[in-house]
Amino acid sequence: MAERPILSVEGLSTGYGAVTALNGVSMSVSRGGICAVLGANGAGKTTLLRTLSGLKRADSGRVLLDGTDITRLPAERHVRHGLVHVPEGGGVIVELSVVENLRLGGLWRSGRRARLQRTDEVLELFPPLRERADRPAATLSGGERQMLALGRALMARPRVLLLDEPSLGLAPLVTRQIMQMLLKLRAEQELTVVLVEQNARSALSITDHGFVLNQGEVVMADSSSRLLADDRMRHAYLGF
Repeated sequence: MAERPILSVEGLSTGYGAVTALNGVSMSVSRGGICAVLGANGAGKTTLLRTLSGLKRADSGRVLLDGTDITRLPAERHVRHGLVHVPEGGGVIVELSVVENLRLGGLWRSGRRARLQRTDEVLELFPPLRERADRPAATLSGGERQMLALGRALMARPRVLLLDEPSLGLAPLVTRQIMQMLLKLRAEQELTVVLVEQNARSALSITDHGFVLNQGEVVMADSSSRLLADDRMRHAYLGF
């Protein structure tokens, strides 16, 4: 018997007023998988993540996390169920220190000792953050801020991590470091990742499966290796 997907999306539709942003999107992500969501600007990628995380209300359809329907739950309940969203740009609070930003990610977890332990675990994952633990986030480089945003999300011990454009504005070397970190987290913590990424080639190089959105609809779904090899699809939807 096949294992149940940890994340299932069934006929998800949503819009902004009269504009339809998602139109009947269906997809599933296997436990421990890394999935790419690709498409041109305006295809609906960010709206999809916002709807999955509860920041945008779905007009119709369902989101199931490990079989539990979380579609209508508020965003904070999604986090408690194990689904955490890192938005485009990361959204770190630059006036707070690195450690203070991290602690925000684990506020809802009870027990000061548990939060301190998790903070230490996250700093161990990101050595540059440990070196700057007491400094304001405003002093960090772009790559370090993205590490901090990812680390803050990990404070909640997610089962599924939604990542929106983590490489935006970063140098290629830093982008590679972020992508390798995702592979490490999958291997060591069995983390499932849904990755929205404008750099389709980079995303497909580390993911297992990919979904291509166009005008709010899934136009292709296949293994990452097959999507990379499909010249017609790449030229039509991904621009390389």
